Amino acid sequence: MDIKDSIFKFLRLDNLIKSLSGYVETRVELFKIEVREETIKVVSYGLMIGICFLLGLLFLIFLSIGFANYISTYYGTTFTGYWIVAGTYGLIFLIVILLRKNIGHFIEQHLKEQAKQKGK
Repeated sequence: MDIKDSIFKFLRLDNLIKSLSGYVETRVELFKIEVREETIKVVSYGLMIGICFLLGLLFLIFLSIGFANYISTYYGTTFTGYWIVAGTYGLIFLIVILLRKNIGHFIEQHLKEQAKQKGK
């Protein structure tokens, strides 16, 4: 046994060092588990949003086709309903393009507020 070991034993620093290193290892493991759990939450939330978006999109597509068929039947022509529905979507698209900066700013502010609430 060398002098360093005897000093550590005399001052009982060897147990302190073992306890401290055990504490650090435990904190690192806890941090890994917390990060893993948070990642799982984010991924599952993202998947749920994606599924809802996909189902909403399918609903909108089939609703649009049904509405276009109804309008075409009402006017007695084959394509009138489809042109009206497409024109409506085109108009909405143009409005979004023209207001994209305002919409982007609104979404950014909303996400900042959500982040602040989540941080509390």
